[in-house]
Amino acid sequence: MKKILTLLVILNVTACAELRDVVNQLPQGGGVSELDIANGLREALDLGIDKQVSKLTQTDGFFKNELVKILLPEELQKVDKALRDIGLGNLADEGLKVLNRAAEDAVGEATPIFVNAVKDITFTDAKNILLGNNDAATNYLKSKTETALYNKFNPIIKASFSKVGADQIWENLINRYNTIPFTNNVNPDLTDYVTSEALKGVYTMIAVEEQDIRTKVSSRATDLLKKVFALQD
Repeated sequence: MKKILTLLVILNVTACAELRDVVNQLPQGGGVSELDIANGLREALDLGIDKQVSKLTQTDGFFKNELVKILLPEELQKVDKALRDIGLGNLADEGLKVLNRAAEDAVGEATPIFVNAVKDITFTDAKNILLGNNDAATNYLKSKTETALYNKFNPIIKASFSKVGADQIWENLINRYNTIPFTNNVNPDLTDYVTSEALKGVYTMIAVEEQDIRTKVSSRATDLLKKVFALQD
């Protein structure tokens, strides 16, 4: 077993070294230039944004997507359970739905921030992404956009809670919970929580598309994507 594991490690290191050599020898490396690699990574991220993030802006984009659906924070899960235990499951469902609606509203503001980040990718960035893990492009985008997206999402989610009636729904929900005997009263501010969960959802969906492009030739929708990502195959 040790010999097999050692062999696998050697093969993996060798494969990474070979890929690094190919990339470092550009533009002689298989007809793929530095510009091709940078543009290919931009195209891959643009595809993830267009194909996956746009889904989140639609009605039920979060609520009916189990990968990103926003659930209650841990300290409020007892509220959800208690309401369902006494036959108020519909009220609990409505409380969850409005959290997800707020996230769906906010994500519509993400695209311009992503576009600017993608536009700034350099060849060095692109090379590191190509040589990196299967979520390296997503992590790059996260590092460049997370703060700006949080600042953009937070006030929108706060306003959305009011617009879709989440403030009233949660007031009713928590008030009902607080009338249940032997429970401790709760009154949380959910804006920061939902903002953070919305961000996680956005990066999760971009990572889904990145994984597909890296592992499935059929997901490489253009000649440039096929050419660039063939370097890592």
